[in-house]
Amino acid sequence: MKLQGPALRLTIFVGDTDLWHHKPLCGEIVRRAHQAGLAGATVLRGIEGFGASKHVHTTRILSLSEDLPVVIIIVDEEARIRDFLPTLDELIGEGLVIVEPVEVIRYVGRDRAAF
Repeated sequence: MKLQGPALRLTIFVGDTDLWHHKPLCGEIVRRAHQAGLAGATVLRGIEGFGASKHVHTTRILSLSEDLPVVIIIVDEEARIRDFLPTLDELIGEGLVIVEPVEVIRYVGRDRAAF
């Protein structure tokens, strides 16, 4: 897949204890993005944060949280990202989803034949 030039970055903020049918929600989002043929997805676990509930979640030992923030980032062509958004409506009950325009400078994968 070649991706270069204007694109959209889809950023999804959820909690690491959020589930979809008893499995981690972030994993289900990545699985669905893969199934949809999106260019790629990355999941990052935050060390501290708060959202709409205003409750601070942190890894600090004295206030150890079991619901740390998780961010899923997906970058692809605008049409492909927009087509994926209804999937998130189905999966996400609580969280934040943002879409931002970006410019892809370089997107290169490994040659799978080399493995």
